[in-house]
Amino acid sequence: MEKAILIHLSTNKKKKSEAQESMRELRGLASTAGAEVVAEIFQFRTEISPKYLIGEGKVSEISLLKEETEAELIIFDNDLSPIQQQNLEDDIKAKVIDRTQLILDIFAQHAMSKEGKLQVELAQLIYYQPRLLGKGTALSRLGGGIGTRRGPGEKKLEEDRRRIQDRISKINKEITKIQKRRADQRERRKKSPIPFVSLVGYTNTGKSTLFNCLSQEKMFTSPQLFATLDPILRRVSFTDGLYFFLSDTVGFIKKIPVELITSFRATLEELKEADCILHVIDISRPNHVDQVEAVESTLSDIGIPDVPIIKVYNKIDLLPEKEELLKRNRLSDGLSLYASAKTGDGIPDLKSRLRTILFREMELFYLRIPNSERDLIRSFSKWAVVLKRIENGDYSELKLMANPQAMVNYSPYIKRGEENW
Repeated sequence: MEKAILIHLSTNKKKKSEAQESMRELRGLASTAGAEVVAEIFQFRTEISPKYLIGEGKVSEISLLKEETEAELIIFDNDLSPIQQQNLEDDIKAKVIDRTQLILDIFAQHAMSKEGKLQVELAQLIYYQPRLLGKGTALSRLGGGIGTRRGPGEKKLEEDRRRIQDRISKINKEITKIQKRRADQRERRKKSPIPFVSLVGYTNTGKSTLFNCLSQEKMFTSPQLFATLDPILRRVSFTDGLYFFLSDTVGFIKKIPVELITSFRATLEELKEADCILHVIDISRPNHVDQVEAVESTLSDIGIPDVPIIKVYNKIDLLPEKEELLKRNRLSDGLSLYASAKTGDGIPDLKSRLRTILFREMELFYLRIPNSERDLIRSFSKWAVVLKRIENGDYSELKLMANPQAMVNYSPYIKRGEENW
């Protein structure tokens, strides 16, 4: 485990609380990457140093602190230019990385699917390109450890511009092929009557726990940031047989590297096809309002269409006013809800809300169709949700949810009155 010193430069004293929260988050990122934080340094400086970002005196202080703590890694909460990073490494005599490089390292650890691995490698290449070209060095000069981890499948980076550009072009072509397959899947899904719901939220708000709670799956969960990276799709059923598909996505974060937004845009595009979005919020965090703004800002950048977004205020089990919050579920406007994915509190209210939103244009129908019209029977599954089918002699009886307008041509087959199944 590498020992690390964290550095934050602030140019505005009024934003002290934001700086402290940003450092708390950086501490979590460093821990997730496998570092042991041995010291933290804040500096207020009205002007940024082009040479070091921070002041020369602070550079000397960090150099001494590095010797005292035996730290091997210096992590800046601010973005560093290539020349600033090089100057700091030369003067401090330690490996220096910034927040972006740290996040890229974490993504490299957690990418599992082929698409995820390619997206991480692309983000790394875009980030490292200006830091390698023209310096007569290769990424290998940095050695091993945090901030230098290669993305899964990444080839050794050379300083040669052509080789880097060729690799970027090759990855883009592979990602384009995957995007096309995903686009085809989305088109098929759009033609399906089964609704699609996406989970979004700041990292470590409990999205994976909620995913497991709704889908009854045992997906990996962890208190670490970005514990899940690749999108996952599962079926969620209601007691009456209705169901929808639920997708989990990568957690968001403030100051997310532009390289990751660029390379993961294809994955985030999935959100545009959702019939409903669940925005999971950790209400137990004092800064949850800031986290909500960070997520909403990213969604705005992606260009999410006008679909219902339910704010799920999660982790109410950590608050003393839990019961009072649960009462609000019955009084809310339908687009905000309080719950605990860990204990299950509020989950029935959430599922009820989803059922209303997802199937608001559908009604329940019972049909009796002669078996001689089997082609007609098979066609229903293309545009209606078939809940049950019973063979009854020369007839098939169907229970389904459908848009009433679509059922106009099938009125002769609709059964009236009470049903016994």
